[in-house]
Amino acid sequence: MKKIIPFFYILLASFCTTAQTDNYLITGKVMDAATQLPLQGASVFAQNTTLGTATDQQGSFTLRLLNGGYDLIITFTGYQTVTRRISAADALDKNMVIVISQNEKSLGDVVIKSSNEVKDGLEKYGSFFVENFIGKTPNSSQCTIKNMDALKFYYYKKKNRLKVLATAPLEIENLALGYTIKYTLDSFTHEYASELSTYSGYPLFNNMQPVDEAQKTNWHNNRLKAYHGSMVHFMRSVYNKKIKEEGFEIQLVAKNNDAETAITVADFYDALNYKKTDSTQLVEIMPNQQNLAVLYTKEAPDALYISQTGDAPRKFQLSVLIIAPEASIGIEQNGYFFDQNDITINGYWTWQKVADVLPYDFIPQ
Repeated sequence: MKKIIPFFYILLASFCTTAQTDNYLITGKVMDAATQLPLQGASVFAQNTTLGTATDQQGSFTLRLLNGGYDLIITFTGYQTVTRRISAADALDKNMVIVISQNEKSLGDVVIKSSNEVKDGLEKYGSFFVENFIGKTPNSSQCTIKNMDALKFYYYKKKNRLKVLATAPLEIENLALGYTIKYTLDSFTHEYASELSTYSGYPLFNNMQPVDEAQKTNWHNNRLKAYHGSMVHFMRSVYNKKIKEEGFEIQLVAKNNDAETAITVADFYDALNYKKTDSTQLVEIMPNQQNLAVLYTKEAPDALYISQTGDAPRKFQLSVLIIAPEASIGIEQNGYFFDQNDITINGYWTWQKVADVLPYDFIPQ
């Protein structure tokens, strides 16, 4: 079980096509909080997409996005990373100003981190980090972190916790899906008592150029396989009211003491309390039960997943969404959903980590 940050996409390569009417323009300016001066060269990108840019001499930027929602990420060396949720409605704001502040690290924080840093951390925990961050799927064997030396490992004995930070964005090459990824790692933690790993960060994708038609076709097929049954695929299916047509099934999971009972539902959208706002085109769901079983019936679990877990269903992929009490989830048409901190997942979706993630604006053909 792990928190997800969620993960999403845009493909401007030959694998995708889009009409001009299906996108919108975001414009703005990045300023220094203390001096109120524009910052040239600040990185501005939509998280989990292939879309990013840098600010000009006036601190200005322009991004064209496919319709839907995104987390806009602003980074600049020596400054705090800023995240801003955006949607098509933000295209109306022609005077968007994003203010960022310089980092302020206290001496106490430096001393505490230094005292807990594992000097041979990469040798001791490097493989463990890769397995729990990149994953253990077939795609993960073709996924490499090029700058492992950027990782810093900290072990907190009293809490029995491992924490991993990075001094620079991780440079990831995914030869299975045909992407390079610049992943600004916020943090990675593993709690040994509960065996729970959580990580968060800001990935920016870039399409690799295939060496020949065979590699291009292989990437295309691998991307389709990664997309079908994924969480983004499910969220888009909910948004478009095509849950059954896309191969998904929903069951409510009721708990009575320690016993769990799966309840089949006749109307998926009624069980989700599905609502769509005409003015914003935003879908909101608030399931009747806190735990939601999601079955993808068009594809069996990977044989490697079955061998690693042992007790997984053999005929369908099973994941479970656990939504915080009284929380509702907003879904944009590209599958972006929020608030992501209100959802915990387990099952098949937790097995698919960075090696199997597509950018948010991926469109299957």
